[in-house]
Amino acid sequence: MNIDFTQEQLLAFYRSTSNDGRKAIKEALGEKFSGTIPVTERVKTYDDAVKELGEDHPFVVAANSAVWRYPEDYNQDIVAYLKLRVVVAALNDGWNPEFTEDERRWFPWYRLYTKEEIDNLSEEDKEQVLLWGGCANLGSPCGLACAASGYAWSGSNAAFGSRLALKSKELADYAGKQFIELFAPFCFRPKPAENK
Repeated sequence: MNIDFTQEQLLAFYRSTSNDGRKAIKEALGEKFSGTIPVTERVKTYDDAVKELGEDHPFVVAANSAVWRYPEDYNQDIVAYLKLRVVVAALNDGWNPEFTEDERRWFPWYRLYTKEEIDNLSEEDKEQVLLWGGCANLGSPCGLACAASGYAWSGSNAAFGSRLALKSKELADYAGKQFIELFAPFCFRPKPAENK
């Protein structure tokens, strides 16, 4: 007996079922699984990424322990990094970088915008900008970025740990937008609490 599902029904069932149910769907679809239920539909939140990997995955165990082990604001970058490892592993859907010379790897890249630059953008370009408040090292207000102006306004750089490598440009774009709330504390130092 065959039971027909629409892609939307199958996705809804996959997202709401148990680990055993997800495993059964993966086995039933075999090689068609990733094409039928794309990883960008399966992994929309950190909790989705945990479900994809399983609670016993070493990255999940490390991230979960970091949440209670490093609760201080100044450790947000550590917790964010460990959670991003979970997200990236889930999005890579079994692919692991080998770091060979000819291998292409991708990661989200953010650009630093001043308020003046954002104000001068066209409406169409403004729609492409994700905003997250912050400031550069020298105090200039900026939009979302991971660029640093450490010595002078003319010099900037950005880098991510190579372990956060994704297998495609599309996944890097998706991760950078969908998981901005994890990338932001990983890239930036939290604003110190005001003295009362």
